Amino acid sequence: MSGPLRAVIADDQALVRTGFRMILSADGIEVAAEATDGAEAVAAVRSTRPDVVLMDIRMPRMDGIEATRQIMSGGANETRVVILTTYDLDHYVYAALTAGASGFLLKDVSPEHLVAAVRLVRSGDALLSPTITRRLIERFVPRDEAKADLHRDLSELTPRELEVLRLLATGLNNAELADRLTLSAATVKTHVARILSKLGLRDRVQAVVLAYETGLISPGGPSGTS
Repeated sequence: MSGPLRAVIADDQALVRTGFRMILSADGIEVAAEATDGAEAVAAVRSTRPDVVLMDIRMPRMDGIEATRQIMSGGANETRVVILTTYDLDHYVYAALTAGASGFLLKDVSPEHLVAAVRLVRSGDALLSPTITRRLIERFVPRDEAKADLHRDLSELTPRELEVLRLLATGLNNAELADRLTLSAATVKTHVARILSKLGLRDRVQAVVLAYETGLISPGGPSGTS
């Protein structure tokens, strides 16, 4: 992650784009491109290869969810997408996360929170609050027996890695995991990286969904099943 952090802003409202550009630029984050719809966002990502995309959901021509899906399936493995919207609606959030987004923010986010979110996602973490995570899982992620069978390789995880995955699935970020487990942040990052590698997952969002689909953690329970 050497060099300046680079972002693309995709929103059909010029004032929103201008505001976000000013906030990010003031904190040393380079805005590589702006897009007014999803199709432009996909093209901008392919041409500039940014670290993070701030993606509106409702845009003309192509919405942010479809744009996210195309970006994440187009080989931009190092690019992370953060969905921005004025609508705190569960089906939008879940659709965005399953399309490959690494997090979700409302547009009324404070400048400090916006900058922190971009840096957090770039570091490989995810923007999943425990409240939103649990609500989404309970509504949209039923236990999938086929995936449970496919991922019996959960047995390849060490007891500590299973513990980390359970806590990660409740929406804790790396700092919170380190505090809960009395570990260093570097050790937590190593555990998370090994979990993703062993299970063949792209990021933490996929790990969260998998933890529920396989029954490692159960909706409504504080620690899930083992």
